[in-house]
Order: sequence, then structure tokens, then C-alpha cells
Amino acid sequence: MNTEKVITELSQKYPDKKIIKNNDENPTEILCEIDPATEHPERSIAIAVIDKSEPHYHKKSTETYKVLKGDLTIKINNEEHKLKEGDTLVIRPDNIHYAIGNETWVEVSSEPGWTQEDHIPTNFEP
Repeated sequence: MNTEKVITELSQKYPDKKIIKNNDENPTEILCEIDPATEHPERSIAIAVIDKSEPHYHKKSTETYKVLKGDLTIKINNEEHKLKEGDTLVIRPDNIHYAIGNETWVEVSSEPGWTQEDHIPTNFEP
């Protein structure tokens, strides 16, 4: 992933919004919180630029992924979903999932809003 290019583009499109790398040294996912749960706990929206997200699940949140640019493969439990630009997929609570792309831009909406406490990493890759 061209980290500098992605961060520059996110900063230009969404000025003054928080940008988070999933790994400082070699990020495979970069998030930009455009409408964070800290402003309203019932929902949140982030832009994720994904090469590969880590397997995880949520106890409370339902996430909706909408591909803005590129192609994305999402693994949910034992099912693989191939998405292209414009496609949307809903991920319900307690479903282990991760995504694979190539600097793929995705709008991720969460209800209730995303929190660190409800983001539960797992070593299991469905």
C-alpha cells in the first residue's frame, strides 16, 4: 500500500478528520473517521482503504460495507463475498470477518457506532 499517497488523499477529501493506520510500520488498512460514534453513539461512518483487514467480530454493531473504489473480497465465517465498485454487504454481530483488497476504498457504516471495545480481534480466519 502506498501509505503516504492514501493518507494525503484522505486528508484532502476529509480535512480535520482522524486517520488511523492498523499498523504504523506496515499498514494494510487505513481508516478515516468521517462521522465518529463519539459524536452520536447510535451510528458511525468511516472510510477504510484496505489491502487486508485483520479477522475480527463485533458483539453489538452491524456493519455495512459499500465499495467506493476497487474490488473487495470479504470473508464472513466460511463464506467468501466478492464485491466491486458500488456493491454493498451487511455484516451482522458475532460474524467473524475480514476483507482483502488492493488499496480498495470502502465506506463502512456501523449501527450502533463503532467502538474499540466492540472490535474483537481473533486469530481464526474463516
